[in-house]
Amino acid sequence: MSKQSTPYPPTMRAIVVSNFGPVETSLKMHTLVPTPSPAPGHAIIKIKAFGVNHAEMHMRRGEWAESMPIIGIECVGVVVSSEGDALRPGTPVATLMGGLGRTINGSYAEYTSARLENIVPLPHDVVGSLGWARLAALPETYATAWTCLFRNLDLQAGETLLVRGASSAFGRAAIALAREKGAVVMGTARSLSRSQNLLASGVQEVLLEPLVATGTQGKFDKILDLVGNSTVLSSVHLARRDGRVCLAGWLGGLDSVEFNPLLQKMSSGVHLSFFASFAFGEEGFPLSDVPLTTIARLAAEGKLDGAAPKRTWRFSEEEVQEAHRVMERGEAGGKMVVVVDEELQ
Repeated sequence: MSKQSTPYPPTMRAIVVSNFGPVETSLKMHTLVPTPSPAPGHAIIKIKAFGVNHAEMHMRRGEWAESMPIIGIECVGVVVSSEGDALRPGTPVATLMGGLGRTINGSYAEYTSARLENIVPLPHDVVGSLGWARLAALPETYATAWTCLFRNLDLQAGETLLVRGASSAFGRAAIALAREKGAVVMGTARSLSRSQNLLASGVQEVLLEPLVATGTQGKFDKILDLVGNSTVLSSVHLARRDGRVCLAGWLGGLDSVEFNPLLQKMSSGVHLSFFASFAFGEEGFPLSDVPLTTIARLAAEGKLDGAAPKRTWRFSEEEVQEAHRVMERGEAGGKMVVVVDEELQ
């Protein structure tokens, strides 16, 4: 299909990171950005909404290993073109990772090109029930939370799970999925002001960071650490023998950590693993492993507490910039979503 015959305009609006740095100078709306061209193994998606993620904050600052001028690692929308009609035009879809925002221009735009392996078709009835904003709160957050809980941690019903960084969007997704599984969930937060919301979401107990090992050492079956390098070593001490710890977030920043298990008297018999969502679509990590459609249906049925955006923004330079300011200040309190186009089709 030639560029001239594509069923979408030759140019589009997009938020472009032309230089790394503060919000005001790095996130700029451009109105005549070339629309992506069809490519082998890809589909062109008209973006309806996209999630705002910490990874994009680091990309904007130049702190990520690689990034594109148009950042954004996930979105929901409608297929307008795909190689060999692998996906019919008009198909509602979610897409995440597969190079989005890193090696392929991402989702802070009206259109994007995504790898077919990283696209999940969505049922029309689920789209109609949830709407684009609520759907956009699910893909990266819930796919990653599901993989951490049920692949890396092998979480089982009745086990005790500690989520460090529980008040984040990622943490709330993990809490919802773990409770649906039948696990006993505890969470950590940085302040008492966030405790009530966590308790209302079904967390049995909220512990304040920084955690003190006394009274909690060896207490938990499974630990999902979203704070990151500054807490992961203490998480190992908090897990019981044969327990599991999964590091999957960096809410506390990207500073390196000294790791010397012998001198630091690390707990023996604890399994430590790592997961990052950029693995989705790579060999061994097919996105098809994640039951994203089932997760969306659970959200539509009201079975996942908090499976909705905490804040919703319009697709404008001013509002996307403000979303990043809120994220930098740690005030999001959950998933933030930018709505590009509210029409269901």
